[in-house]
Amino acid sequence: MDRLGVGFLCGFGLPPVEFVELTADLGCRYMSAVVRGLPLIPLGFPTFSLKDPSLRREVLAAMDHRGVAISLGDGFLVMPDAEMDSFAGDLDALAELGVPRINVVSLDPDLGRSFDQFAILTELAAQRGIQTVVEPVPGLTVGDLPTALAARRHVGRPEFRLLIDTMHLVRSGGGAAEVAALDPGIIGYAQLNDTTLQPRADNYMEEAMFERMVPGEGELPLRDILSALPAETVIEIEVPRRALALEGVSPIERIRPCVEAARRLLSEVS
Repeated sequence: MDRLGVGFLCGFGLPPVEFVELTADLGCRYMSAVVRGLPLIPLGFPTFSLKDPSLRREVLAAMDHRGVAISLGDGFLVMPDAEMDSFAGDLDALAELGVPRINVVSLDPDLGRSFDQFAILTELAAQRGIQTVVEPVPGLTVGDLPTALAARRHVGRPEFRLLIDTMHLVRSGGGAAEVAALDPGIIGYAQLNDTTLQPRADNYMEEAMFERMVPGEGELPLRDILSALPAETVIEIEVPRRALALEGVSPIERIRPCVEAARRLLSEVS
């Protein structure tokens, strides 16, 4: 089974129909998407919204034509004082596109409120047949696996699972052993990328959002982590490479080495 996906962050705001074509041209089955697309760096891409019915029709037609599916709806944020009910329209749009899961992180420093909002969002998504995964990100409210597990216990629903991102996992102090110790049923998704063990930028999110490394070119124990993941887990390549993009290197040329490296790694652990 081809379980490789291409993460929306790799495209820096590339519109979704073009992203479907890119994913298929790279030989991948899956891609992630955001409901509201904003150009993350000055590449000339327009804004977009998947709440636009005509755009959804175009995306559905492109996915059907190229054999691509959206494996993750990303960009769901818990913000201070914001309520999850505001995401109802976003979830409706993703449900129409057949998206099986969404990803949530919290920017609300109140851990208890964050957990409560996760539960509300999980319920709203489940009503539409969509699962929810939480992504531990160092420096955010849910910054490591133990906190994500506490969130899962609080939500108490099978539709609420964990996303394993290789950079975030290792930089938060985790590794393959911690992943292997998890109940496989609570791992809902994975994002593959590489980096050094020590920070390469003063700001963690600057590195995470804009400059990750091709799998195998950094220092993360990727083979061990991949071996610890359930065999059916979708592996999304999330390797934003801003410097190359600003130099004019095309999305397919930036991402192709990552896909080739991911396939090599997966062949070595299967």
